[in-house]
Parts: sequence; C-alpha cells; structure tokens
Amino acid sequence: MCAQELVLKQRTQILHALCSSGSAEHLEQVLDILFAQGELIWEDYQNIQVPGRALYTNARQLLDLVYTKGVHTCGIFLAALEQVLPEERGDGISFSGCCSELKEKDENQNTSAQTLLTQRPILVSKLQGCIEDALKTLVVSGHFTSADSHEVLVPLYTPSQQARRLLDHVRSKGESAVNVLLQYIQQKQDSGLPLNQEKLSLPKEFIRYQKKLSSSLSAQSCFLSTYGGTSHMSLDDIYTEGQLELAHHCVDVQRPLGLEDIVGAVGTVNEEADTVLVSGEAGSGKSTLLQRLHLLWARGAAFQDFLLLFPFSCRGLYSQQRELSVQELLFQHCCWPDREQEEIFQFIQDHPHLILFTFDGLDELQQSFSDEHRLCCPTQRAPVHILLFNLIQGSLMKGVRKVVTSRPEAVGPVLKKHLRKEVFLKGFSPSGIDCFVRKHHSDPSVAAKVLESLQTNTALLGLCHSPVLCWIVSQCHKELLGCGEGSPQTITDVYLMILQHFLQHQSSTKNTDGFKWLQEHKDTVLHLGQLAFKGIGTSCYVFSGTELETCGVSEKDVSLGFLIQSRDMSFDNSKRYEFLHVTLQCFFAALYIVVSNNTDRSTIQKLFELRYMREAGQSSVCFMACLPSSEKQEFVLGGETTAAETPNLQITATFVSGLLSQRHRSLFIPCCPSTAMEKRSRQVCRCLSKGMQKHFKSIPQPVEGEKKSMHAMPGFVWLIKCIHEMQESQIAKGVMSKLEVDHLKLTYCNIGPIECTALAYVLQHLKNPVGLQLDNNSVGDVGVEQLLPCLHICYSLYLRNNNITDEGICKLIAKGVKCGNFQKIALFNNKLTDACTLHFSHLLKTKQDFLSLRLGNNNITAKGAKQLAEGLKVNHSLQFLGLWGNKIGDAGAEALASALENSKTLVWLSLVGNGVGSTGACALANIIKNCTSLEELWLTENCITRRGVECLVEALAQNTHVKSVWLKNNDLSLEEVEEMTQREPRLVF
Repeated sequence: MCAQELVLKQRTQILHALCSSGSAEHLEQVLDILFAQGELIWEDYQNIQVPGRALYTNARQLLDLVYTKGVHTCGIFLAALEQVLPEERGDGISFSGCCSELKEKDENQNTSAQTLLTQRPILVSKLQGCIEDALKTLVVSGHFTSADSHEVLVPLYTPSQQARRLLDHVRSKGESAVNVLLQYIQQKQDSGLPLNQEKLSLPKEFIRYQKKLSSSLSAQSCFLSTYGGTSHMSLDDIYTEGQLELAHHCVDVQRPLGLEDIVGAVGTVNEEADTVLVSGEAGSGKSTLLQRLHLLWARGAAFQDFLLLFPFSCRGLYSQQRELSVQELLFQHCCWPDREQEEIFQFIQDHPHLILFTFDGLDELQQSFSDEHRLCCPTQRAPVHILLFNLIQGSLMKGVRKVVTSRPEAVGPVLKKHLRKEVFLKGFSPSGIDCFVRKHHSDPSVAAKVLESLQTNTALLGLCHSPVLCWIVSQCHKELLGCGEGSPQTITDVYLMILQHFLQHQSSTKNTDGFKWLQEHKDTVLHLGQLAFKGIGTSCYVFSGTELETCGVSEKDVSLGFLIQSRDMSFDNSKRYEFLHVTLQCFFAALYIVVSNNTDRSTIQKLFELRYMREAGQSSVCFMACLPSSEKQEFVLGGETTAAETPNLQITATFVSGLLSQRHRSLFIPCCPSTAMEKRSRQVCRCLSKGMQKHFKSIPQPVEGEKKSMHAMPGFVWLIKCIHEMQESQIAKGVMSKLEVDHLKLTYCNIGPIECTALAYVLQHLKNPVGLQLDNNSVGDVGVEQLLPCLHICYSLYLRNNNITDEGICKLIAKGVKCGNFQKIALFNNKLTDACTLHFSHLLKTKQDFLSLRLGNNNITAKGAKQLAEGLKVNHSLQFLGLWGNKIGDAGAEALASALENSKTLVWLSLVGNGVGSTGACALANIIKNCTSLEELWLTENCITRRGVECLVEALAQNTHVKSVWLKNNDLSLEEVEEMTQREPRLVF
C-alpha cells in the first residue's frame, strides 16, 4: 500500500494521534519538518494555522493538503509523524516501511532566510530556552521594536510556539535581521552555554516514572476540575488567562505577565527563597490556573525546566490525619513508582532545582502558617501541615521550586519572609470576559447575545470580572436572557440564578410558576445547607458519606450537581464530596441560616460580629447556635482561627444580606414565615449599621490644618458589599449620613470591579464631597465605569496603579465634566497613551475649576503633550500638573511651555524622566519668567545640559516667587553643578 493510500485509510487514527492531547505541539512539529523538507510553502502554512480555529480543523486541513500533494509528500508526512509522535501515540498507525526518508538539509543555503525554513525544527528547539535574550539582541541591533517583542512573547503561547513566532517575525524583517538571529545562536553554541537546559543522563526507571507521573497529571487535568467539573469541559476549550500582577511593582515589566512568569525570574525579590505565592480572592481562578500549569507540563508544552511536577491540594492535605514523611507524601499522594522508589527519591533530593511542587489553597488548611516547628529530614514522619510549612520555608527539600496559592488574607508577615515573590491573580479583564463567554458557547450567536446582555448591564459586567461568576452567567445564559424581572445586579442574584438553573434542569416537572421552584426543593436546600453550614464553621470543605448522611443529604440531592466527588487523597478509599466551589458552599450555608427554623436568634448577630470575635479566637463559635443540641458535641472547635475561616464567614454573611433583601422576600415566604424573614432582615440592618459605626468611631481627629481622613480598616469593604447586596437605598443613606470625613482612603484593599459597584452604590449617599483614594488596587476600566454613579460626590479621585486604559478614561471624563465637585485626579502607573490626553484636554476646556491633573509613569509622548496643551491654553484654574515618567521630549515640553507661560494659577509642574533636553528647558524657562504663581518645577532625570540650565538661571533672576527647580541626574559635570548651585541656590541638584 502506497503512502498516499495509508494517509487516507488511517485518517481517523492520525487525527486522534495529533489532536487527542489537546495540544497543538505535535501538529506544529510535523509542520516544521514539512517546511524543512520543502514540502510546504508559506501560503500552505498560513492556510493550515488559522488563528482561533479548532485544532482538529487545522489537522484535517493538513491531511487534505498532504493528500493532494501526492505520494512523495505523504511519505514525508508519515516519516515526520513517526519521528514526532511518542510511542504510545503512534500505536495503531501503520507506517509499513513505505515512508520517505527525511533528508538532512545543507545548512549553507543561498540565503539566510532559506536557512530559517530548512533548519526550522532545529532552530525551534534551540530557541526555546533563550527567546527573551534573542529578542533583546534583535532590539539592540535595531531590527525589532518593543512592540515586536511583545507580539512574540504573548503569554497564551508555549515556548515552542513563541520560538516559531520569533522565526516568522524575523523572516519578515529581511536578511539582516535573520543574520543577527543566526549569529546569536552560533555565539551561544560557541561559548559553551546551553541554549536549553542541559540534558542529564536519566536512569531508565526515572524516565518510566516521569512518563507515569505526566500521564497521570494529564488525565487529571484535561477537563476543568473546579466549578465546571460536572460539565466535562475540556480545559483547552475553556481556559482563559486571568490578569497576573507582581506584588512589588516593577517598572521594567512592560508586558503582561504570563503563566510561565510565575516560576520565571521576573519580579524575584528573594533569590534565596524557593516559594512563589499566587494570591487571589475566592473565585479568581487560582485552582484553574494551577490545573493549566499541570497540563502544560504533562504535555511537554511548557515548564520543561522541571523534570517532575508534584501537585497537592491543601484541602486534601487537611483531611489527612496520619503522619507522613516527604517521600510518602510525594509517592502516595501523587504517583507511586512501580519500582526503585528509593533511587527515584534520591534523584529528586540530588537534583532539587529540577523539581516543582504546587500547593493549591493554603488558606484552606485549618492550621495557620507557622515556622516554629523545624524539620530537615525528608524521611522523618510528621503531621502533614508541619511538612507543608517546612517545605514552604525551605527547611525541607531546599532548592525545589514551590508554587502556593492562597487568598490574600492568609498571607501574613511570617509567611512573606519565606517568599521568592508574590503574584496577584486579578480575575478577568474585559477582553478576558469576552474570550471566556465565546469559549463557553459553541454557538456564536448565543455568545453574542450573552455579551450584549452584559454590555447593557454594567453591574453584571463588573461581577463577571470574577471567573466563577462569569462561569455562572455563561452556564445560566437561558435564565439570563429570559429574565422577565430584571437582569441580575448582585452576587446573590447570580447565585440564585444558578440555584434555579440546577434545580429546574434536574427536576422531572419544570415548575415555572413564580417562585414555587424553591418551595418544591426546600428539603434538598436545607440538607445541603446544613452540610455547608457545618463545614464553613469548622473550615471543612471535603465531606465523607457519613457526614452527608448525618445532614440528610441523599443520592438524589447529590445528583443535582452542587456536590461533586472529591479528587483529593483518601487512604481509606471511601468516597468524599465537596461543593462545586467554596463560594457555593457559603451560599448554601447562607440559605440554611435564612430558611431553617432551627437557627438561634443570635446567629446573624454573631455572624456579622465575626471580625471582632476573630480577634478573641472565637469565630468558630458563631455557628454553634444554629445546630441542634445533639450535634453540638460533634462541632469541632479550634482554639485558633484559620486563615480561610473569616473570609468564608464574610462571604456567607454577604449572601445572608442579599437573601434577606426586600426584593427576594417573595421567593422565601413559601418556605419561611414572613415575620421571621422580616425579623432577620432587621437584624442584618442593625448589624450593618453597628459595624459601620464602629469603623467611624475609629477615625482619629485631624491634625490642625489638615483634612479629616479615614483609612479603611479591614472589613469596611465587606460591610459596604453587604449593604449593596441588600439593594435598599435607605440603609445606605442611613449609614452614610453618619460618616463625616474629607478624605476616604482605600489603598491596597483588593478593590476590583465588584467592590467598585458596591462602593458607588453606598458612597453616592454621602452628605458632603469627599476625596476618594483607591491607589494600588485592581479597578481597571470595568471598575472605573462602576464608580461613575458616585463621581458627583468626589472632589478628588486617586487611581494610581490600577490597570486603567484610555477606554476607561473616556467614560470617566464624559461623566466628570458634568460633576461640579470633581476637581482633582491622579492616575500614576496605569496604561494610558496619547489617546487619553484628548479627553483631558476636553476636561480642562470645560471645567474652569479643575485644580490637579497627575498622569505620571504612563505612555504619553510629545503628541499627547501637544493635545493636552490645547486644553491648558484655555484653562484658568489648574494648579498642579504631573507628567513624570512619560516620553514627551523637547517637543512636548515646548508645547506645554507655550500653553502655560501665561498661567496665573499653576503652582507645581513635574516633567521628571521625560527625555527633556536643553531645548525643552529653555522653553520651560518662559514659564518661570511669566508665571507669577509657580513655586516648584521638577526636571529631574532628564538630559538637560549647561545651555538649558543657563536659560533657567536667567529666568529665575526675573521671578523671586519660585521656590525650587529640581535638576538632579541631568547632563552636567560635577564642576558645572557646583558652579550653578553657587549662582542660583534655588536650583536643586
């Protein structure tokens, strides 16, 4: 049988071999070989590798093309397939010895560009370990721009895909660029430095174990295992990148962080430490991120610097009671070696830098992190949490890289001193929401309708910033699009939507009669609620069959889909269950508090006072009142509160607030007497009011001459969210009438779009204008839009380091020009470009009472400065203008100087670090000459020479009102600095 017939006959098997892993790597390797052999041209490649098209479709396109090219090409294709596929993938495919041989191509081609094609497989392999260095070389040589580099380093692509993009990009730049790249590779080889990780001589049993571990991990990770676990969604089909940010802001990191940056060098603050912490709020996608990391490693698509990867769930480790050694922990929890266990473990100890551990959900351990019990011997048995803490701090398995996920509340100073770096996972960006929804729905028309619905409901769009809520909205799209009573506005609304979705989709009778669907399933809700409720109170998230039985949870209740079988380790081989997501467990616990008749009257009060009880180490006690007396003895009371306990109780309290709101009252009346509902609702209102008053009482009296300021204490944002969930403006008005401050500071408070919605709902009821400071959060463009309802009450808005782009500014200014109180804004360290200056120019022209504009450390050039100058020319109020850390240069400085030289209000101007030279300095000297209000001019870290400073000195001689001109780090010699300082003491060098 000829090669062409073999390709046609085995089409199904070949497609499966190329695509079943979900990774495009094998397909792309085959394409590389066909390129190198001259069987494909560039147009062929583009027709096959269509961006965004399904992997199977691309593979079918290749098979069609290969078949039409004839017997010879089919032979080369089969030979490439045999070379690329692992043995187990090639099983069942017959090559029958008819495959053509793959010819070695002569490296000395007529052109360097031809070399990129003929040597493509080898070059891809060589470049994978040094892509960033190669890009730097191309940038320095002038052949690449930073934008070109960013196009190659898209985090979505694996290292091999990035290498291919680099080759394709270089080829498009011409022979000169290709020569630079080839010379770089040759120099690396000549210097003896490995381009990729040095290949070790691995023992045969180790290789066998490595394959077994990767096979096991691949099987565990190929389907989404978190909240969508029951849907059998392929992780490849649904995975969407979340926003990753470094805890320590690095100005050198201009590109978005990718998955591989988590264990990469970028952002490292402690070279001696081994542990990287990924922190994020509940539902931000931490578990899914780790699952993606595991899958990419198992497939060989990324993280190949590590020979072994061991994944752990802290939720599962918590359920492990007996003591273990590190060796037992690795092999019993992850994957057991078939033989030579001791030798494999010894190899791990000898090569720790080649091993990666991941620990998901540190906050779900009952024990808080501690470094008091030191353990150094990996074969010594100890409680699992002691092993974990010693692994994290480096006493055990020093050199092994560890990635730990946790909620921010669990990260105390004791843990932080052992961290290599901390990365924040911030949920979806607006484009991420769009991507996720489109991936979730195979029907593009449905996805378009859902996205259209989100765009018309900004509150819901803000909620979808959280991946778990985005999943719920996508899962319940029919309920969302068919909402006759208004689209969801709050988190409680969204969770009620999924409750209805699950209950009605599993029910034999589709009850659509008003709100009776909940009454029909009241027993199920109470059974699951009691289980959730007991678990939240004891930090228990994995339940045995006995625990389900105790709470009356039947197999029918389990079949509804709220509970799934846990994958965490269980040495007694019994089935264990967990809720789809911890927030769903909190929701059911809240339902139990609201609907159950067994709850004590003090339950709600204790739930909302948990913050104060936590200080006394008693927060577990708050749920005891709800349990029947027969169960109180079984209720586990820990002497020390855990890291997860308070946040989960807060989430539960937030749901209780929403469930007891007036708008949901009719839903629960069939299940619970209206008098009881009203009583509980009044309790919540009192608790919220009391909690806010405690915050207000903590506000210190202002220092004489300063404004009264409140720096939000822990829990303030949570109370605000609870008030928003109730959706009753009278509560917000009542609470805000008691807050009398001039400045409200909410920096580093994990404020995202969801929190912005709640803040705007409550703060809009303030009696007097306030300065709102939200620096160093995750507001983003979606959050900016959510803040607009309270902008009228803000005289100043501080949004430093919040990932805001020009799109967010457009909406902010459109609202701001209509707000009489709005006078100041600060937007340092965001992602603004020249496009934003058009909007600020409009603001300056429109608002003749605007006082302060600070846009430091963005991407504003001379073009933006000129646009801003148009507004400055006609503005007669601006006092402070900060543009430090941009790129306005001399041309931008001249435009600003021309606009501001006759200003009667300007007090302070900063153009630090803007590439301003002497030409710009001479222009700025005109401001000093003519602006009688100016006090300070900042020109530090520019490139001003003696000529520019002379102009400034001459100008200062004509204006005694100016207090200082800052000129540190410019192009002057020490002698010139000394001379100029003597001539004009107001120059600061």
